[in-house]
Amino acid sequence: MRPWFLVLALAACSPAVERQLTGGAAPAALPEPLTHYMGREIATTMHWTGADWLLRETREDEERSSRMLDALGVRRGSVVCDFGCGVGFHTLTLAELTGPEGRVYAVDIQPEMLEQLGERVAAAGIRNVEMILGGPADPRLPEGACDLILCVDVYHELGYPEQVLAGLRRALRPGGRLALVEFRTEDPNVPIKPVHKMSKAQVLLELEANGFRLESEHDGLPWQHLMFFVAR
Repeated sequence: MRPWFLVLALAACSPAVERQLTGGAAPAALPEPLTHYMGREIATTMHWTGADWLLRETREDEERSSRMLDALGVRRGSVVCDFGCGVGFHTLTLAELTGPEGRVYAVDIQPEMLEQLGERVAAAGIRNVEMILGGPADPRLPEGACDLILCVDVYHELGYPEQVLAGLRRALRPGGRLALVEFRTEDPNVPIKPVHKMSKAQVLLELEANGFRLESEHDGLPWQHLMFFVAR
């Protein structure tokens, strides 16, 4: 039997529930996902069977994830989304930073990732994480709910970038920020396949075309860009 948190996540996007939410109409069929966008090849989504790599012991040394989380400036009581959360390498720390009066939406499109995250959340006794099984073209976040949406090494895998960015923009509160973290194309020494990297210029090209404006940047990470955007 699947745990309660995954049953709820799956039910939230079942055809029957979607028909109820849309007044009886079935959701429109999606077009085929893109393979390229604005001159960039879209990477294949990392499969849940590779989740161990997300929790590798060397990740902090390689990426300085704690430094990235500090740069986010998350405050107690904030509502934060870990979009493309995987098994929750960042989710648990975000839950601690927001505190019991805050909330973390953990969104992923693979139920197996959320199932593993749920086990980690339960083991840690954390109660302010809400898991959402997102759709490939819809993050399924509440409108105007988030102070911050964090996307770590996930945007470059989106087969429906325009639709997802529109959903993320709707989910931000006025003044809310989208924090995009991507491995740097500009640095050939970053040991990541080129298809899983993005340049600052490419990030700006795509985000500005989809209703976002660059607010600030943090250049203190060894392998990745950290760029903050707000809705225009």
